[in-house]
Amino acid sequence: MTLHIKAIAVHYLTATGAVFAMLAMLAAVDARWDMMFLWLVIAFFVDGIDGPLARHYDVKKNADEYDGVLLDLIIDYLTYVFIPAYALFKSGLLNGWTGWVTIIVITFTSALYFADTRMKTKDNSFSGFPGCWNMFAVVIFATHPNFYIILAFVIILAASMFTPLKFIHPVRTKRWRLISLPVALIWTVLAGICAWTNFQAGPIVTSSLAVTSIYLLGAGILQQTFPSKSA
Repeated sequence: MTLHIKAIAVHYLTATGAVFAMLAMLAAVDARWDMMFLWLVIAFFVDGIDGPLARHYDVKKNADEYDGVLLDLIIDYLTYVFIPAYALFKSGLLNGWTGWVTIIVITFTSALYFADTRMKTKDNSFSGFPGCWNMFAVVIFATHPNFYIILAFVIILAASMFTPLKFIHPVRTKRWRLISLPVALIWTVLAGICAWTNFQAGPIVTSSLAVTSIYLLGAGILQQTFPSKSA
């Protein structure tokens, strides 16, 4: 198998995310939230491995007929933003006007963020909240907080997209990777369990999901607060 074919295969792997997005959307339309999140978790896993593979096979050089960055952004907007926003709106977790405000804020700010050329930092982290509304939605479905709390978190996270606050990439951010990568893998498993059990996994799984989410959300800010001595 030539290097070109291997590089093309990575693009095809990335493109499967569009299929998983469609399957998730079909489940969401039928209010089958468990199946929707299972497909989104699978898409999340694919998104986590296609980047390292793309760099390993240097797809920009060996399969330059496709723009892997653009392909990834299209699929990410569907799976990270559009479908989770729809789920939050239609699930009944938000009351009245709060649902409308939530989907408008999420979709509008995320579209701007995904097009922002300043979204990546020098250490391959994200500048501002990277629009991971799929992760946010899993935690919300698992914990069922008051709709005003949901709205408050949405506004805070959306506003943080346009701040210099740092948010790690579990794979690409080298600092604390030995912690961050296992935490991200554990989070993925916990999210899958929550979805598989239709969010009836019990307090231990739910609490663990919340704790791992807090780490992934706050690790970058902690790194800014306590800079590396070698930086």
